[in-house]
Amino acid sequence: MKTLFSIIMILVGAFCQAQTKFTARPQAIPHQETPTLTIGSKAPDFRLPNYDGKFYSLKDFASAKVLLIVFTCTHCPTAQAYEDRIKKIVTDYKSKGVAVVAISPNSPNGLLLEELGYTDLNDDFDNMKVRVKEKQFNFPYLYDGDTEAASIKYGPVATPHAFVFDSQRILRYNGRLDAIENPSKGANAEDLRRALDEVLAAKEVTTPVTKTFGCSIKWAWKTEYNEKNEKNWQSRPVTLQEIDTEGIKKLVKNDDSDKLRLINVWATWCGPCVMEYPDFLDIHRMYGARDFEFVSVSADKLEKKEKALKFLKEKHSGVKNYIFKDEDIYKLIEAIDPKWNGALPYTLLVEPGGKVVYGIQGSIDNQKIKRMIVDHPKIGRYF
Repeated sequence: MKTLFSIIMILVGAFCQAQTKFTARPQAIPHQETPTLTIGSKAPDFRLPNYDGKFYSLKDFASAKVLLIVFTCTHCPTAQAYEDRIKKIVTDYKSKGVAVVAISPNSPNGLLLEELGYTDLNDDFDNMKVRVKEKQFNFPYLYDGDTEAASIKYGPVATPHAFVFDSQRILRYNGRLDAIENPSKGANAEDLRRALDEVLAAKEVTTPVTKTFGCSIKWAWKTEYNEKNEKNWQSRPVTLQEIDTEGIKKLVKNDDSDKLRLINVWATWCGPCVMEYPDFLDIHRMYGARDFEFVSVSADKLEKKEKALKFLKEKHSGVKNYIFKDEDIYKLIEAIDPKWNGALPYTLLVEPGGKVVYGIQGSIDNQKIKRMIVDHPKIGRYF
């Protein structure tokens, strides 16, 4: 019985290891050159996990007359702008024998919070799965962010970057889908379609190489900006200003700015407030360079101001921080939102002019808030 139990435990351990192998934290990868694969080169093989956990390699597309590999990602505004065009390529060319596979080359280690201003998701495996579900991708979307082994061999320079291989898996085209990023302008991946049509017809590709435009590949060894950026953020001055009832009303009215304003009322004695507060700072860092700002309002008693300020400094809260200075806390409640019954935390998302987009008593749904911000007309996912 003991032997049987040992065998079972070994098998369970092996299964868990296999399931988590591709979701592990990205590895430290030494700096190296990443030249783009040249026309006439053979397609390098790979073995990468799809969003559903299934692994793919070149042999899984062996029956295709043409193989299209698109290096793309979740966070990039340009990549998001081309998602529907990639889906349409799949629909239009599947019956012609074209197989399409997307690969996410980015290491989350190389991605700054400040680079996430056009998205609600980063480029790790779990966030990639969320985007697939939201957009209903009709193609395999493979993750290479842990080792970037396949991406290094292909050498994409931006997301998205397309590579077209013929039936012998010889590279015939690499470059853009088309020259117009914004999907509202009516482009339909004309450059890529022309290349696919010519390869299918066994013709020479008229323009085998085109320049790409988009977000740079986030190679794992490019972390110097992360470190510098983090130091810059932590060096920002942290202050705590006193604010009265009229000041709170003005904050909520939001007629002194043209920014979407996220207001969080919190207190040092409120456990959920303290736990979720760093999420608000991440949100500010993501969207703060755009028409957005995060403002914190402490509901601590004024005599606890130093305690509140100490907390804010520990969290590096280099944003607009206020503490309510009136004795009557119910004035704060009414000024923030008459429908609020006073339980903390409380969060409001307010447009310029005072229209409340969203209000919630209790902890926020972090993902929901970010999606609401980026999909708001003041922000948006594209340039």
